[in-house]
Parts: sequence; C-alpha cells; structure tokens
Amino acid sequence: MAASVRQDLTQLMNSSGSHKDLAGKYRQILEKALQLNGPEQLEALKAFVEAMVNENVSLVISRQLLTDFCTLLPSLPDGIAKEIYHFTLEKIQPRVISFEEQVASIRQHLASIYEKEEDWRNAAQVLVGIPLETGQKQYNVDYKLETYLKIARLYLEDDDPVQAEAYINRASLLQNESTNEKLQIHYKVCYARVLDYKRKFIEAAQRYNELSYKTIVHETERMEALKHALHCTILASAGQQRSRMLATLFKDERCQQLAAYGILEKMYLDRIIRGNQLQEFAAMLMPHQKATTGDGSSILDRAVIEHNLLSASKLYNNITFEELGALLEIPAAKAEKIASQMITEGRMNGFIDQIDGIVHFETREALPTWDKQIQSLCFQVNNLLEKISQTAPDWTAQSMEVQMTQ
Repeated sequence: MAASVRQDLTQLMNSSGSHKDLAGKYRQILEKALQLNGPEQLEALKAFVEAMVNENVSLVISRQLLTDFCTLLPSLPDGIAKEIYHFTLEKIQPRVISFEEQVASIRQHLASIYEKEEDWRNAAQVLVGIPLETGQKQYNVDYKLETYLKIARLYLEDDDPVQAEAYINRASLLQNESTNEKLQIHYKVCYARVLDYKRKFIEAAQRYNELSYKTIVHETERMEALKHALHCTILASAGQQRSRMLATLFKDERCQQLAAYGILEKMYLDRIIRGNQLQEFAAMLMPHQKATTGDGSSILDRAVIEHNLLSASKLYNNITFEELGALLEIPAAKAEKIASQMITEGRMNGFIDQIDGIVHFETREALPTWDKQIQSLCFQVNNLLEKISQTAPDWTAQSMEVQMTQ
C-alpha cells in the first residue's frame, strides 16, 4: 500500500490543474496514508513528506498540505510521530526558509513528545531550533515569550541553570511588552527557579514570596511558592536581608501551615539550632539545594552555622575560638574563618583578636542607627531641594508659598 501511495504522488506531481484541485487530491493521498498501519504507514507518510518538499510542487500547495500534515500527526502513536517529525525536519532543511511556520509547528509537537518522555534536554534543544529572531517570519511577542520560557523550564528540569538563565534573559526583554498575565506569572516562576538553582537564595525567596500573593495563581500553587520562599530563606547566608525576610515570613500566618515552620520560628527568634534538629527539614530540600560547598559542608549546614554564629553574637560580648567551635559543633579554625568572613562582608558586627584567640561582638543600638538613617535621608532631600531651587527658583518659591498657606 505504501508503494501505491508513492505511485499516486508521482502521478499527481506530473499532472496539472488548479491549486484547489491539486490540494484536494494531495489531501486524499494523505488521508489514505494515515489509514495504513505499522511500517506501511511510516513509509507512506515519508513518501508524502518527500513529495511536499519537492520543488516541482507549488509552494502554495506544499505549505498548506504540510500545515494539515502537522495538525494530523499528533493523533499517531508517539513513536511513529517522532520518527516522522525527525524525517520531515531533515528533508525540509534545504528549503527551511520557505517552511518556517511548519517547522515551528513540527518542533513544538516534537518537543511535547520528548517532554512526555521526560527527555528534557532534547525537548529544549528541539525548541531552540525555532528561528524566533533570525527567521523571515515575524512571530508575535507572546509566542516568543512562551517559547523562551518553555526552553528555560526544560533546561531547569535538566538541572542546567546556566542555559536556563540564558533563555530567561531573552524572555526578560519581551515580558514588559506582553499583556498576558499568565505568561507574566510563568516568567516570574522561571526567574525565581533560576535564582534558586544559582543559590541566590534571598533573591529567589523574594520572588517566590511575591508569587504567593498573586490571586491569579491557584491557592495550592501559592502555598507551594510560599514553601519555596521559606526554604530559600533558611538556606540563605545570614545577614540583614535574611533577617528581614525571616521577619516577613514569620508574620505571615500561612507559614504556620508549613512543615518547616519550626525552623523558621527558631531562626526568627535567634535560637541556636542543633544538627539533629535539621534532619526532617533536610529531607524536604530539592537535589540542587543539597549540594556541598567548597569546604565539604552542605548548603544547609553552612546556613545554620552562620545563623548560630549570628545568634551567638547577640548572646555573648566575646567568645574564644575553641568555645565558639564547640557551640557551633565545628572545629575552632573553621569557626574563626566563618566569623572573619561574616565580619568582613558586613553581615556581623565585631572584630577578631587573633593573639588571644577571641571573637569580640559589637551590638548596634537600633534607635541611634535609625536616627542616622533618617538624618542621612533628610540631608539628601535638602540637597535635592537646593538643586531644584537653583534650576527653577520661581516654581520653588511658588510651591513653598502654597505649602505655607496650607
């Protein structure tokens, strides 16, 4: 039967008639090929593809028939459809500029098959082949944005945050042009995941927390975003940003429903956390969050050590390296190194006396610090007003007069 289809195609290619009549006859042959089974069907469909990319067939007809062909193929078993898709892409390559729309459709369908098979990398690479920016066809913003986001998501599933970030960056150039709220949410989710994979945990937590308030997102997914925000905050390096995020989450009553709330509470209240209290939380983490750092400790271990060190700085005025190591359950030399790093980076106030082997902690009083920040802000506002008055003295005088009369 496949030979019969090939023969019909050869005869039709050498015949003449109107585009409408010829398209109708080609469509009948396509339907005939689809009714076959097994290897016969495969050979018949390949013959149809070869006919459609032949230069003897009018481009108007071949584009129309290949579009129909792309619409019908998803109804076939995935194994057959995948082989036909690859065959079609190979045969169409010499004339790819003439069939950009059909190639994009084929690649979208082929990527869906790979995605069902959880072959994330091949799915992403198939979509990368769509010439969204370099082709002759002008794709709309939403289509390009959706495709870039899908590629980014697939690379994330394949644990490749570097490639994912490259396509998120491309999507970021388009997301402000789109009014599609679902795509905007999809972008925020992908961006948060990229930050998470790159261990930029505070930034990721902020993005996840923002998503947890979006009413367009289903409640279950909002709670999932909140859970990720909490996990990322716990894993983040100790410091002011993390403290603010801990406060935000602790005051969010929804967090009380989360399994990691106990750890959140201890961290917010500056309590020392012991290693045996972390086993349950460690089991909740995603594989990339369980990675080890340069010194061989896990990301979680590092985060908890820094938290405990910051908590200790609020309990003690000073402490020896040996005592600090015992408190943090790590060697004294490692405790000194982490304390030194946190002080250098401005995440903890204090200084180290290496001669006596002591860490001295300094506590800032909140009110004087707040007063200085207000004073600095007022000074900057005053400078700004002076510059405005120099540029537009009449407007400034009029505005001041209005303010005085109110």
